[in-house]
Amino acid sequence: MGYDKKYREKVLEYIDKGHTTKEAQEVFGVGSTAIKRWKALRRETGSLENKPLERKNRKICPEKLLALIEERPEFYLSEIAEVFDCTVPAVYYALKRLKVTRKKNG
Repeated sequence: MGYDKKYREKVLEYIDKGHTTKEAQEVFGVGSTAIKRWKALRRETGSLENKPLERKNRKICPEKLLALIEERPEFYLSEIAEVFDCTVPAVYYALKRLKVTRKKNG
């Protein structure tokens, strides 16, 4: 959610005082979908705090990827993807994060 918690509270207080969602949209310049989400969030959690971000663990261990490339430099991205049971773009972006190029000469 891109809006500050106090701003969200102010919008919902405005609606709680008897104004419609449409009026709140016009006064505060906020979309109806955002207001609906805020109402649902307040109803479910009792608060308008942002939900904590959930970070996923990376499937490709950087150390194992570097070791594999050192051991088998002839592997194509598709072969590396098979080893790690992931997609070719996942391997590409993992290598990009590690600043490893795969250009083959000859």
